[in-house]
Amino acid sequence: MPFTAAAEEARLVRLHAPKVLEDSGLLRHILPRFTLKTQVKVELVGLDAADLILGAEGEALFAGAGATWHMQRMRQGHQGADKLAGWLRSEVGRRAIRGFAPEGVSLFAVVEAGSADPVSEGTAGDAALGLEVAQAECSRCHVVAEGAGIAGIGSTPSFRVLRSLADWEERFAAFYALNPHPAFTVVEEVTEPFPEDRPPPVYPVTLTLEDLEALLAYAAALAPADLGAPLQHQ
Repeated sequence: MPFTAAAEEARLVRLHAPKVLEDSGLLRHILPRFTLKTQVKVELVGLDAADLILGAEGEALFAGAGATWHMQRMRQGHQGADKLAGWLRSEVGRRAIRGFAPEGVSLFAVVEAGSADPVSEGTAGDAALGLEVAQAECSRCHVVAEGAGIAGIGSTPSFRVLRSLADWEERFAAFYALNPHPAFTVVEEVTEPFPEDRPPPVYPVTLTLEDLEALLAYAAALAPADLGAPLQHQ
């Protein structure tokens, strides 16, 4: 390869992303951080000219804007694409994705390596909305995301701990029916409202079916907590 072409590959990567992802503002948030870190510029291009594509196929990276976004390499060995792909997988890149919070709430949730893809597993909800709902309604008791700045209650398991349980999907899908939630939770079109003469003991949690689906999608995108090996009894 001529020297000038090799040098261009090291300094520039051509990225394609659907308009909905561009319009979300995420790329304007994360790509300058990548360039500042690596000195590699990113140019948004059409599908046919791309070195790397963010879309529906390939390796799942993050969920939000109504979809789970995957990374697909179009040119193997391209230096700029190698650097961008590695950065998106790195903790620094993932932290940048989670840090996109225009109004104080993260709009995208990273898909942990080895975790279930919310779309491929059939989860129809919006994981980014699920994080927003969790922070607004669940963080009074649970730690719903790392680095969220909200401690929850020490005796209450975090979302990642719950995600590590074998029946995590059932727990998240029907949490409103599991104690102590029925005492203060109303799901529109599912549960009965509280009688006027017997209000809930604490400020109620009011959710829609869309909120429930979103919470399940967010939980599916979380990496289960590493609780270590099972206890060995002698």
